[in-house]
Amino acid sequence: MLIVQKYGGSSLRNPERIKVLAKRIATLKERKKYSMVIVVSALGDTTDRLLRLSSQVCSDPPQRELDMLISTGEQISASLLTMALCSFGKRAISLTGRQSGIITDNFHTRARILSIDPGRLKRLLEEDNIVVVAGFQGITSESEITTLGRGGSDLTAVALAVALKADRCEIYTDVEGVYTADPKIVPEARRLKRISYEEMLELSSVGAKVLQLRAVEMAEKHNVHLYVASSFNPKRGTLISGRNR
Repeated sequence: MLIVQKYGGSSLRNPERIKVLAKRIATLKERKKYSMVIVVSALGDTTDRLLRLSSQVCSDPPQRELDMLISTGEQISASLLTMALCSFGKRAISLTGRQSGIITDNFHTRARILSIDPGRLKRLLEEDNIVVVAGFQGITSESEITTLGRGGSDLTAVALAVALKADRCEIYTDVEGVYTADPKIVPEARRLKRISYEEMLELSSVGAKVLQLRAVEMAEKHNVHLYVASSFNPKRGTLISGRNR
C-alpha cells in the first residue's frame, strides 16, 4: 500500500517534535510495511519570519525573490525530518519540489501545478525509501523556483497522491479534523466524521483554514479521498470524499 502523508508546521515546530514525528512514521513503516511519501511544511512560523525579514530589506520585494526565499523553509523541514528518520534506522531521503518532478506555471507566490513526473519518486519507493518531500513548491519549465500559495503543502500532497496513484492521502495538522464551526470560537462545534468535497469547498471558500481550497478542488477532480486528523493525538479525524454519509 502506498500512502501520502502531509504534516503541518506545528508538527515540526522544534527538534523534539521532529523526533516524535520521525518515530511515529518509522513505527508505522515497520508495522504496516507501507510505501510512504511524507510532505512537510516549514517549521512553525518560519514562512512568516522569512516574509518579515524580506520586508526589512525591501519594501516591495520581487515575487521571484520571495519564492527563492520562502521555499527554503520546507527544505529545512524535509532535511531535518529525514535525518531523524535515519537515526531510527530507516532508509529515507529528502527531495525538493523540483527533485520530485513538480512542474508549475510561472505565477510566482501562487503558482499552479501543470504536471508531475513521478519517475524518481517511484524508483526511490521501490528501493524502500521513505521519501520526504518539501511541500509548497515546484519549478517552471525555465527552472525558476515557484511556491503554491498559503497552504500549498496540502496541494503538493494531493498532487503527489494523484501522480503516484496512492491508496491514501492523509493530512495531519494541529486540529482533530473538520468541525461544524471554529471550536475556538464556538465551543459547541462538533467534529465531523465525514464530509463531502462540496461541503469542504464551501468551508474553505469562507475562510476555514483546515485545507487549502485548491487542494480540495484537485482532490475532488481526481476523486482522492482525504483524511484530516491531528498529529498530536490518535482521535479519529474527518474523511473528505465524494459523498457525505
